[in-house]
Amino acid sequence: MTPLEIASMACMIAGSLVFLAGAFGLLRLRDFYARLSGVTIAGGLAPALVFLGLFLDYPTLENAWKIALALLIQLATAAIGGNAMARAGYLAGTGTSSATLFDDLEKVGREPSTEGSENDPGEDGKA
Repeated sequence: MTPLEIASMACMIAGSLVFLAGAFGLLRLRDFYARLSGVTIAGGLAPALVFLGLFLDYPTLENAWKIALALLIQLATAAIGGNAMARAGYLAGTGTSSATLFDDLEKVGREPSTEGSENDPGEDGKA
């Protein structure tokens, strides 16, 4: 085996272990938000490692573009999806664990935002 093949396998195995850690976190972490955080982080890091391993296994310019695009889409959707699910959980009133020290959204409240919608009165107060 060449050093490149070994590095490729190491990246893919590391990515698989990160996926496994995310699954373990989904089962073992204390509340919705901690579980979501673990899964979202694993959903961003694990594909990056697997894609890096794929690139090391098949190092061509064409594959580099494909892998870069796939990674960009994966990282963007994992972050946006995790944020949207956390906000939806908060608006639904999902509780936190006793280990939670503060709530940054407490001042905003649990009401969904109407900013940017037709019902938003805007800065001048007129609809």
